[in-house]
Amino acid sequence: MTRTPAPVEKPVALTVAGSDSGGGAGVQADLKTMEAHGAFATSVVTSVTAQNTRGVEGAFTLPVDEVEAQFDAVASDFDVRAAKTGMLAEAPVVEAVAERVDGLDAPVVVDPVMVATSGDRLLSSAGVEAYDDLVDGAALVTPNADEAAVLTDVEPTDEESAREAGEAIVDAGADAALVKGGHVPGDVVRDVLVTTDGAETFEHPRVDTDATHGSGCTLASAVAARLAHGDDVRDAVAAGTAFLERAVRYPLDVGKGPGSVHHLVALRERADRQPTAEAVEAVVRSFVDRDVSALVPEVGMNVVGATSYAERVDETAAVEGRITRTLSGVAPNRGVRFGASSHVARFLLAAREFDPDLRFAVNCRFDADVEAALAALDSPVAAFDRAAEPDDVKEREGSTMQWGARQAFEAADGTPAAVVDRGEVGKEAIVKLLAADESTLRERTFKVLDELATG
Repeated sequence: MTRTPAPVEKPVALTVAGSDSGGGAGVQADLKTMEAHGAFATSVVTSVTAQNTRGVEGAFTLPVDEVEAQFDAVASDFDVRAAKTGMLAEAPVVEAVAERVDGLDAPVVVDPVMVATSGDRLLSSAGVEAYDDLVDGAALVTPNADEAAVLTDVEPTDEESAREAGEAIVDAGADAALVKGGHVPGDVVRDVLVTTDGAETFEHPRVDTDATHGSGCTLASAVAARLAHGDDVRDAVAAGTAFLERAVRYPLDVGKGPGSVHHLVALRERADRQPTAEAVEAVVRSFVDRDVSALVPEVGMNVVGATSYAERVDETAAVEGRITRTLSGVAPNRGVRFGASSHVARFLLAAREFDPDLRFAVNCRFDADVEAALAALDSPVAAFDRAAEPDDVKEREGSTMQWGARQAFEAADGTPAAVVDRGEVGKEAIVKLLAADESTLRERTFKVLDELATG
């Protein structure tokens, strides 16, 4: 007996770009990223590069008629909902692609690839001049600072000049321009979106890594995939920049160069949720079985687990309502769900800025007896004092945990197994145990519990 097929409908996205033999950028990055964002990815290869994480060693541009044949094959068969252009290499290819995408009834994201992240030139001078028609029909153009300067003669060095460059691109006919800030020095990356309605800046802390190979291709492809789903440009850019921040934060350690951005990072984060929740549930069960009531603080205890790629509180699993003392021991108020913890989750995420391998945490009561028991742990114990917390930190909601983690980790000799928050008036003293896996968290908690019982 044959099985009944169950076809899946996905919006079709198209990338027109060069091939990267190293797999981190170009068509390869585009296909991975589009598929990861729920689009069916099609492609037109414009050139073939001999490339890896260290640079471009050679390139061959395909004949224009071969590029056109690929494009026509895709356009004649698929309902393309969005397209993205990348490395086009030479003027005739730029001109041919501009003519073809003009006939698409779909938004086009133009990533004006002119220089690779490694610094290698990827577009001839004549090719730059041929970009006018392509920009004129674009729903969005996504230049970095160097490319924006080539396109507009405005060098983006800050938010104001980036806006000026974006406005020049919109004046040239594009519906919108996203001037990326990755190449502009500073601790904060500012990507400036300019449309006919004005400008908006998307900010995120700079990640201290050189593993940004493929970042431009990946961002443009993510935006194109969101446009294929029907997002407007603003929402697609917001989603794309947030996605790229995570892709750069968790790069792929491949090759002998700096590495590549993680094109599937959002998929991996979602895939990691069920195992993370199950790990938290297992720790909670062991705490109930062992009766950890001697460590439960007045505010209640919570066990928090972060996915391997967690960046936000709603990407951490915890007990809803916390773990509290009962007449016979301890019990969770409700089940485990994502986003159930605020305080402990924010501290764990802050700690992961210093050691990304940390994934689990539990808050326990703290007094002189617990302090003595902490000496039995196999790693350093650190602390922070709220009395030293600056007023501007206190005034920013949710910032104490980030400040406290920084104080503790910078003072510790290595990653601490526990961080003590000595509290203040109206704030209970707490110690948070940290671990890279649920087994270690359980072992450290029981070690403190044993020492407390025998102390």
